[in-house]
Amino acid sequence: MSHTATAAAGATSGAYVWIGRALSSLVALFLLFDGAIKLIPLQVVIDTVIPLGWPTDAATWRALGVVLIASALLNVYPRTALQGAILITAYLGGAVATHVRVGSPLFSHVLFGVYIGIARWAGLWLRDPRIRALLR
Repeated sequence: MSHTATAAAGATSGAYVWIGRALSSLVALFLLFDGAIKLIPLQVVIDTVIPLGWPTDAATWRALGVVLIASALLNVYPRTALQGAILITAYLGGAVATHVRVGSPLFSHVLFGVYIGIARWAGLWLRDPRIRALLR
């Protein structure tokens, strides 16, 4: 590989890493916020889950908040990022299934978890060359 091609690949790789970090950070902040409002749990959480058929007791929402925060933190730490991404994907799958079950609007509610999941995996793919190699 020529020096110019190597430098261009390094620059692209560096850009990938920073874009991946930014995307991963945005997703992590959203998930940490979502988990935190479940820990309290804020009344908006309870009001939102009633039409979805979920229980309204605080213990359920605190447990889900802990699961979400733990998964998001695992995903932020490079050594456990893959495990965190898998756990977040599973969590978001439950959210998608819930919205499908109650007949929520497709693009705004049902697919919202898919959008977050795509952003989560795109961030990980961009920032980690091992994941790029694995998913090729």
